[in-house]
Amino acid sequence: MAKIKVHVFLKTGVLDVQGKAVEGALQGLGWSGVSNARVGKLIEFDLDGVEDPQGEAKKMCEQLLANTVIEGYRIEAA
Repeated sequence: MAKIKVHVFLKTGVLDVQGKAVEGALQGLGWSGVSNARVGKLIEFDLDGVEDPQGEAKKMCEQLLANTVIEGYRIEAA
């Protein structure tokens, strides 16, 4: 069984509205040094019964977990 972590994030150049909101809120709370905040998502799951867990996770990202037009992803398998 493999433990899979998929990190999904907006590609460089895509406006991250949520990241801007977080950045503004942190600055408003006194953390003036915060800049370029980006918000992503982490998807964790167990994957059993496959020979290539990382390859299967890549297929999942391409078909469902990431919108590859505007998002990139990174896969960790343990």
